[in-house]
Amino acid sequence: MTSRKRKPRTYARNRAITRRGYLVSRESDSQYLLKLVLMVLLGTFWLKFAHPLVIAGVPLAGVPVGMIFGLLVVRLFEKNQADRKLWYLVLIIVTIICYFMPAGVLI
Repeated sequence: MTSRKRKPRTYARNRAITRRGYLVSRESDSQYLLKLVLMVLLGTFWLKFAHPLVIAGVPLAGVPVGMIFGLLVVRLFEKNQADRKLWYLVLIIVTIICYFMPAGVLI
């Protein structure tokens, strides 16, 4: 008698991806929109200086405090890796755009 090792069954309720390859979302649209608004708001928060600091010959006009905090929040609370990459992308793009905009706290 040969002993075959049985594979554990993956039931439909436990799948993250359907059999046809679609991603199953477990959060509502309002939760998704709230996360998106939060990432945009965190990306706009800069700590800017009235006179740029010069550190090792490189002028530093501001510090992206919201982006740093947002990266930590996404890492702690987002379970799905694909969603985590999406939130990182949104946060970084908004932070770069807001660097050139008059947004943030001026010291």
